Amino acid sequence: MLVALAVSAALPLPARAAAGAAPATPGSLQVLHWWTSAGERRALNVVVNQLARQNIQWRDVPIPGGAGMGAGKVLKSMVLAGRAPEVTQLNGVIFGEWADLGLLLELDNVAVQGNWEKQMFPTVWALLNNRGHVVAAPLGIHRINTLFYNTAIFNRLGLTPPRTWDDFDRVAQALRRAGITPLAQSAEAWQVATLFENLALAESGPAYYRRLFVEMDPAAYADARMISILKRLRRLGQATEQPLRERSWTETARSMADGEAAMFIMGDWAKGEFTAWGLAVDQQFGCAPVPGTGDYHLYSIDTLAMFADDYSHQAAQETLAQIVTSPAVQSDYNKFKGAIPVWRTADPHMDRCARDSWRAFGKGQSYQAPSLVHRMATDETTKDVIIAEVQRFFLDRQMGEEQAQRRLVSIARALSRGRGQ
Repeated sequence: MLVALAVSAALPLPARAAAGAAPATPGSLQVLHWWTSAGERRALNVVVNQLARQNIQWRDVPIPGGAGMGAGKVLKSMVLAGRAPEVTQLNGVIFGEWADLGLLLELDNVAVQGNWEKQMFPTVWALLNNRGHVVAAPLGIHRINTLFYNTAIFNRLGLTPPRTWDDFDRVAQALRRAGITPLAQSAEAWQVATLFENLALAESGPAYYRRLFVEMDPAAYADARMISILKRLRRLGQATEQPLRERSWTETARSMADGEAAMFIMGDWAKGEFTAWGLAVDQQFGCAPVPGTGDYHLYSIDTLAMFADDYSHQAAQETLAQIVTSPAVQSDYNKFKGAIPVWRTADPHMDRCARDSWRAFGKGQSYQAPSLVHRMATDETTKDVIIAEVQRFFLDRQMGEEQAQRRLVSIARALSRGRGQ
């Protein structure tokens, strides 16, 4: 069921570099990731440049595709071929699966030296640990429940960012009367599911959200609240361009920046993209929590994991872990990425959007919700099945909410049985 299980069946442990692998030296690190947009590259260059100052070369393996959909497949194929990269972006619970196979370098010494446990947010620290060992280095925390809006359009029409879904409907009506598409949106599966997980959080808060996506509780999917979520998702579909096209998230973001649409629901990495385009917070674009989620933080945490291999790169890998968690790099990286640092101490250089995100995350786990789409809530297989079903409902206008709910309940039951619940 899990991606790592297929690797386990084909790969002796620990993994070794096979003949024919790309040449590597202890002074260089091959890094697989999916940071390919303008804002992401600006952020990444902060790390690359600091690594170069330590005479360590970053050998780039970028895999295009939003939410890392393609990168996971490439990583699996590289490991199976005996060509595991020294470093990989591995967001969420999935790196625990790789760690259980004995493939990941343990970063316990780096964590102790950096006092990670006391300095980092508890949720971040807990995510990095697997069976008593630290198996990843964190870069930043993204807030997925972010609504971006075009300030020129809002100012011209005298609109304010919606705080409730009733507010959203009123704003959408005003935008339609002005001939403007209310919501920038793509038909791409993970972008549709981003709306869905935001609506789940808005409907009844983090406790119900966790029943849906962490516990996969069939009773939660059978609840009347799911019908409400699906109805709202259908209404949001009516606020988008028609017919809806499948576009990358950067293209969707550009449509809002150019004024083709007025609002955009996306993780705050979109802020990094807007600023890379020369746009400024509260001038050309604004940000606010998604309606109904003002007190909450729907989060994704960027992390790097290191493959142990023959340990010849351990010194360079540990240096990279030290670099990405240093306060200066945390500040600069997240300024460009649009995220917030993983430290409990506030970064004085954060903009308004980042300060709001930092305060919301700092309220603690009862206000936090781990993103389904970005692997924070559950394993890869479960995530993919739920996302596919949500996209099917969103695009098929003939499918009713009750039918979609029944399908989701059946999926939850099957997945629960698979987990032995």
